[in-house]
Amino acid sequence: MITRLFVSNKLINDKKITLNGDQAKYLGKVLRARVGDTFTIFNGSGFEWPATITKITKTNIIIVLGIGIKPNTESPLKIHLIQGISRSERMDFVIQKATELGVNSITPVLTDFSVVKLNSERANKRKDHWQKIANSACEQSGRTCQPSINTPESLEKHLSKPILFGTKIIFTPQAKKKLDQINAPKGDICMLIGPEGGFSEREYNLAKDVGFYSASLGPRILRTETAAISAISILQAKWGDLK
Repeated sequence: MITRLFVSNKLINDKKITLNGDQAKYLGKVLRARVGDTFTIFNGSGFEWPATITKITKTNIIIVLGIGIKPNTESPLKIHLIQGISRSERMDFVIQKATELGVNSITPVLTDFSVVKLNSERANKRKDHWQKIANSACEQSGRTCQPSINTPESLEKHLSKPILFGTKIIFTPQAKKKLDQINAPKGDICMLIGPEGGFSEREYNLAKDVGFYSASLGPRILRTETAAISAISILQAKWGDLK
């Protein structure tokens, strides 16, 4: 059995840990793991460990860890995606592919033209759902640091917070400057992608007021999920590790 598994446990070289809940169910029921099977385990610390199953019960799986290593799978370019919330399948796709491409954080935002509406309870459920998608994408792609999925909030509220840093870009089809014309960032990149309906003029001005400058992704109008993945790919190809 060859697989990678994300866990929230503290992982220490040569120690035994007990897996339960969804993790034990996945190994035992889905992968039909057996005693002696080996796999790779990680917890978001940047390291990963070889693990061997030593005992299986009805509810738990006990594993012993080997020596942790730090693979070179994280990009030197730090990208923070602010993504207008779109319909479920499209949003799930953005979360998955943005994670595979190496973003460091994703903040889902509700905009003036958002089709999706979330109350606080549903927002928290969606956040948990999206974090699971990101964790699974890390398992598949070989990443050892999963991106943080922030709690969904309005774009206006998010832009009012003193947490935006680095090079800030808002993507709009009307922008005169193309993404490949921007100067190399001196630090992190904070990128803003709209939902299906795009941004209102009010939101565009709010972003400009806090230091965002506009860029386009070419002459065609892209779907929200296409725009996000295209922008991340270009950024990683220019200044990251997508070579």
